[in-house]
Amino acid sequence: MLSLIKREGVVFGAWKLLILAEDQAAESVRLPVGPLLVPVSVWHARRRELVEREYAHGWPLGVWLAAGESPRAIADDLDDFSAVAVHFPKAIDGRGCFAARLLRRRYGYRGELRAFGEVLREQVPYLRHSGFDAFTLSDDGKARAPVGVLRSFDQRALAQLRQPLRLVPRCPESEPARFPIAHAA
Repeated sequence: MLSLIKREGVVFGAWKLLILAEDQAAESVRLPVGPLLVPVSVWHARRRELVEREYAHGWPLGVWLAAGESPRAIADDLDDFSAVAVHFPKAIDGRGCFAARLLRRRYGYRGELRAFGEVLREQVPYLRHSGFDAFTLSDDGKARAPVGVLRSFDQRALAQLRQPLRLVPRCPESEPARFPIAHAA
């Protein structure tokens, strides 16, 4: 069960995240009951079964992209998903933000876009700016942080994101620096 941070606060949902083990095949892995986020490989291998399952039981269906996986792989099927999740294997991996921007801007995805994996509280404003609207933080203790704290942090960080960049000219290497560096003795 995944707990998400959304604008409303911390949400405890019944979504299950399907991750294939090395010895499991997308065509034969057992699908758990209830709302499910599946990897792209399972979606491609079992599309018909997943859609029938969604309509027969009313369980929401979502798909998740691994780091480096192109949103193009699911672009034609975006209307079939209640949510699309993007995995961040490391906090410093920016490929998920690029995928989010592609999903929102190029492919016009308007549904819920989730970030999961190694997602830190400090990254939430930047992820929101990229198009994410739901987050599973990597540290459960941080997921319990008051949402008001996240919102105030979010507003400050977004204000900084909107500031124009101030470019400072660099001195050519042939020109000596105007401010000599003092060495500690």
